[in-house]
Amino acid sequence: MGENNVMRAFGERVREIRKHRGWSQEELSHRVGLDRSYIGGVERGERNVSLKNIHAIAAALGVPTGRLFDQDNIDGTPLS
Repeated sequence: MGENNVMRAFGERVREIRKHRGWSQEELSHRVGLDRSYIGGVERGERNVSLKNIHAIAAALGVPTGRLFDQDNIDGTPLS
């Protein structure tokens, strides 16, 4: 998987979990302590997120860090 695909897949996963929580980007950004435009860039796959921010996003979402890289839906069923 290329770097852009990894960033896009990560961003889609963050968006999926955020929406599952019923949160806006603004809400997530407040909980993480990052700017809303940064969260938007992450979700669009435009940001190469640091490990520190990956950990902060996972903590804010209340999921293990590895969950942001899972290939399963929120309910645990495979995406494919």
